[in-house]
Amino acid sequence: MASYVDAAAIVSTGIALVLYQGPLQLSGGRVGVLSGALTAAIATGALLGGRLGDRFGRRAVFTATMAMVVAGCALLVLSTGFAPLLLGVLVLGLGSGADLPVALAMVSESATDRNRAALIGFSNVLWGVGAAAAGTVAAVVGGWGRTGGQLLYGHVGAVALLLLLARLALPESPAWLAARRERAPARLLLSGRHLRPFAALLGFYALTNLAANTGGQFGAYVAVDVAGLPVEVGSRLSLLALPVAVAAGLWFMRIAGTPRRMGYFAFGGLCLVGGYLVPALFGFSLATLALSTAVNAVGGAFAFEGIMKTWAQESFPTLLRATAQGAVIAVARYLAAAFALVTPALLRFDPALLYAGLAAVSAAGLLIGWFGFRGSRRAARPAVPGRPVQLRPTRAAAESQARVSPLGS
Repeated sequence: MASYVDAAAIVSTGIALVLYQGPLQLSGGRVGVLSGALTAAIATGALLGGRLGDRFGRRAVFTATMAMVVAGCALLVLSTGFAPLLLGVLVLGLGSGADLPVALAMVSESATDRNRAALIGFSNVLWGVGAAAAGTVAAVVGGWGRTGGQLLYGHVGAVALLLLLARLALPESPAWLAARRERAPARLLLSGRHLRPFAALLGFYALTNLAANTGGQFGAYVAVDVAGLPVEVGSRLSLLALPVAVAAGLWFMRIAGTPRRMGYFAFGGLCLVGGYLVPALFGFSLATLALSTAVNAVGGAFAFEGIMKTWAQESFPTLLRATAQGAVIAVARYLAAAFALVTPALLRFDPALLYAGLAAVSAAGLLIGWFGFRGSRRAARPAVPGRPVQLRPTRAAAESQARVSPLGS
């Protein structure tokens, strides 16, 4: 559900800021600043939260981060001007960003070798559901002005509050408890066997996320200001793609732990690039934006965040897992935050050229992912029922375990 909250927060902000423009007198430049601030805060949160989760445990961090999401949404519901909106998006972004790598590490470490890839894949399905849920709310309240924006943030805050209450009953990660006496400095990501997958993940996710984040954050802006659609109509585009996204995501769960995933990755990559090219070549209208959204939903299921999360869980040991994924997310979101500052201006200048550029950037990231992880799949070792957890492993035992298990846990 960390992925659900992340997606819902991003998409809700993109739509809510459009609804807040008139009532709160937000210029296009201020919308860009707020969108960029959210993305930068998510990046900072991922960088800090991942490391804190590896140092102090999964449970403490993802409890505190979900409380921040609730507080941030409350601020955004009550905001009456630019300054409180900026504070709200910063708190929301920090909480959401810090939560994601830690929660995913918890999922990975609580799973078995047999179902781990599928569960990580399911988190990606929930990312799509979170985005679609925000679109569903917007489809109903898109014509309600500021009240509509408040209800969008209220939805994210209500889900976050329920998650916070549910997480209070969760125990700490057994894998983290077993490994906590070891110390894994973050600099190990830049040396030895961890450097290649870390660099490949950085390049792949930073570039593909730049395109995806632009579509997510500025989808409503493009529909309203470029294509001339009403807010509620533009918001329904994500609903049209929801069945496609869920079906493709569920299929990814079936193949995520198999060698077939690279073939699907290539197919998904073609869909991602093609999705951005549709409006670039044929103009911005309801039909082209709907087709682009649907094609991108298929591509995203097989060649974007789901496969990134799977590769991240497989490539690093327990005490570097959240740190590595947090750093990857942080770099990608910082880049997207910087780009968000100029996106409204680029859309006004030439939206077709912008989307053609997004297709090229996405293609470059996909090539990095292909060459970085092609042939890297190792057979998953089935979990041994009843195997006890060693609470105080020696360094030699931990290193031996990292060599045996594809996840190093």
